[in-house]
Order: sequence, then structure tokens, then C-alpha cells
Amino acid sequence: MVKNYFRDYFSSFQLVVMILVVMSLNGQEPRVFNTSDFQLLGKVKRCLVITDYGKESFEFDPEGVLTKVTTLYSDTDYDVTYYRYSGGLLKEKRLENYREDSLDRQTSLAHIYRIDTLLNKVVKESVYSYQREFLDQFEYKYDGAGNLMAIIRTTNEGIDDTQISYDTLRGEVTKTIDVNGITERSVRTGEKNEKGQLLRVELEKIYLKGEPYKATESFTDTLGRKFREFKFDYDNGKSSFVKTEEINYEYDEQGFLKARIQKSDKQESRQEFIYQFDGHNPPNWIKMIITPDNRYTTRRITYYEEDASKTAEEEN
Repeated sequence: MVKNYFRDYFSSFQLVVMILVVMSLNGQEPRVFNTSDFQLLGKVKRCLVITDYGKESFEFDPEGVLTKVTTLYSDTDYDVTYYRYSGGLLKEKRLENYREDSLDRQTSLAHIYRIDTLLNKVVKESVYSYQREFLDQFEYKYDGAGNLMAIIRTTNEGIDDTQISYDTLRGEVTKTIDVNGITERSVRTGEKNEKGQLLRVELEKIYLKGEPYKATESFTDTLGRKFREFKFDYDNGKSSFVKTEEINYEYDEQGFLKARIQKSDKQESRQEFIYQFDGHNPPNWIKMIITPDNRYTTRRITYYEEDASKTAEEEN
């Protein structure tokens, strides 16, 4: 096994899977995923991710766009999500649940997207069960610059109105998300020059019933690598956020994540990452181990066949 350090895949993979789940359940701004979101290089056709807690299969078209996700619980119990596109935009998403190898129509869903660009862009998402029952409708409204400004959710029980505002002050942009008039989240983004390196600084605040609850401040470089992260809880007695945790990330000379150091008031822990590459050009990692707890992730990657004539032309 080759010992080295992989890019921050573990956290980004979990984040993408979480986004896919949230999109399926709650309706989020339509997004097109591709191989780069899963830290995959080259013309990947399929990637089966095997961990100590389950299996996920991701399939891509020749352009690298995600077309299918399969979550495997057992040989007969699994969920399959299909993504269909038109003109590079998501047009349809189907979530099919299989139990004992049979399609469960009661819990399977179809998401249909319609896009109106006559004035400012509006995306309408309609959600139906496989029993042809209307469940949800989401309307995403954008401004002329392409910023998401509102999400209107309509169900049989009523309407939820999410409004998104953007404020700029001293070079920092704050995005505030209000749901039915109550603030739910805010994200302030700016830049900081630290030891000659330009860093993106993002402060995200989470609110509970309109009151401050938790916050996370993260620092990333221009390549998207996270270097430092602070976590806070809101202290009502002090009427301010109090730091509860600090996480630092170390990278090697090639830009790969080397270690993750987590600090709190009472303890400090360090994780290191070991991985093994396949023989493809460019290579992808196929085995990753997190020490010292020895958690592992294995990836079985299938590639599209290379066009021999095109490859020869590129080499010449």
C-alpha cells in the first residue's frame, strides 16, 4: 500500500451525500453534480463506495454528470435515484425504493422541473408519489445576476415562504435566509490575507426559532482547501457566541490532506489519512484508512473506454 494523504474527500463525500438526501426529502435549489464533486478524476463511469456502514453506487455519463445513485442496504433492499437532464439542466429526478426486490410505490417519488427564463429565472419543482398523488411544489426565484432570492413551497397543508437577502459591507457579503418571516440561517463571506496567503472566510450562523443557536467559522484557500474551522455555541448568559471547538487541517507538498487536528477545552485528537491509488491515468484513490481508529473506505471504480485514436493524437 502506498502511504500518502488524500484530498479532503471524506468530509466532501459525506457532504454531497447529505445534500442529495436533503434534496430528495425537502426540496433544495436544483443542482447538477459531476465527478469532481466526488473527488474523481478521468472519465469515470461508475464508483462503488464501500464503508464500514454501508455501500453507495454513483454512475456518471461520458461528460461526468451524475445520472444514478444506488444506496444498498442488502441484496434485496435498496434505494435508486435517477437524474435526467435537458440542455445541461436538471429536468427530472426519480427516487425509487425497493424492498425485498419489489418497488415500493407508496414511498417512491418523482420530481419534475420546469424552467421559465422569460424575465428573471424561475424554476418550478413538482413532487408526486408513484401513486400519482401530488405532494409538494417548490418555486425557486432568482434575480438578474442569478442569485437565489426566494423559495415558495406549496403543499396540501399550506404555503411556506423562504426569502433570501444579500447585504454588502466593507467587502463582506452576508446572505440571510428567513422562513415565514423568521431568520433561520445567515452566512457572511469575506477575504483575509494571512501570512501572504489569501483565504476565504465564511461565518455561518444557525438560528432556532429566530434566536442565535450555533455558528461555524471556516477558512479556505483559493483552491478550496479548508485550513481551519471554529465551532461556537450561543451563550444566553453572555449574549454572545462561545467557541467550543477548533479544527485544523494539514496538507503535504502536493496539496493532499495530511492530518485533521480537533481541539476542545478538555481534549485534543489527531487523525491521519492513508490511501492507495489505482493504476489509471490520472489516478484515483481506491482505499482510504483513517487512523488511529482504523475506519476505512474502499472505492471500486469503472472507467469509460478511452478512444485510442484520440489518445494517440493528444500524445502527438
